[in-house]
Amino acid sequence: MKANILGVEFDNLLPRQALEKVLSFLESDTTNVVFTPNPEMVMLAHKDSGFAKVLNSADLIIPDGIGIVYASRLTKSKIAKRVTGADLLTELFGRIRDTSHSLYFLGASPGVAEAAAAKMQAKYPGLSVAGSHHGYFGDEDDAAIVDKINVSGADMVLVGLGFPRQEYWIHRHKNRINAKVLMAVGGSLDVFGGKVRRAPKIFQRLGLEWLFRLVCQPSRFFRQTALVKFVFTVIVKKIRG
Repeated sequence: MKANILGVEFDNLLPRQALEKVLSFLESDTTNVVFTPNPEMVMLAHKDSGFAKVLNSADLIIPDGIGIVYASRLTKSKIAKRVTGADLLTELFGRIRDTSHSLYFLGASPGVAEAAAAKMQAKYPGLSVAGSHHGYFGDEDDAAIVDKINVSGADMVLVGLGFPRQEYWIHRHKNRINAKVLMAVGGSLDVFGGKVRRAPKIFQRLGLEWLFRLVCQPSRFFRQTALVKFVFTVIVKKIRG
């Protein structure tokens, strides 16, 4: 069942169901796309129909933001629980280690993707990494990046280029990449690589990771206003029916 939040069609799955879905993608014969929109991304999609089409083209869309869950309570399809991309990935790493499934880390600043891959292999012994590449490249480098991924034989590519670039990049190249799963992971590579600290568990449980990031990075203040706009827009849409 889908939950439509301002035009974005979220899959209404529990975390374990989302994990099983990704695992099934890894066993498929096609390339599957996973997007993890938060309220800021939904607001952009609400304003930009092109971006909305890109998001809705994914094979799995999970709610990476407590605001999405709260907003769903004003719709006919309530989302039971948020599914963060970082949590989904850490569960996945534990499930696919000591298997033939390999990962490719793409994105972040130079050295971070490599560090993320190394740290995850240390944390999850037996995790297979096919390769990595930073996110500081231009459109003219896309063909070479795609070739590098394909030559690596990676089954899953974690694309951390920041939104909306990562979603557009995946959408543009998904038919040329041989991997089974292409997942937009936002800033997860920075977290996995140790560049950015993730919010403490208490903030995660309360859905206040956005507040922790704001305290640590006050420069994010204007970005966080999107959350207020998101809530306001959802309420107005509800009132108008």
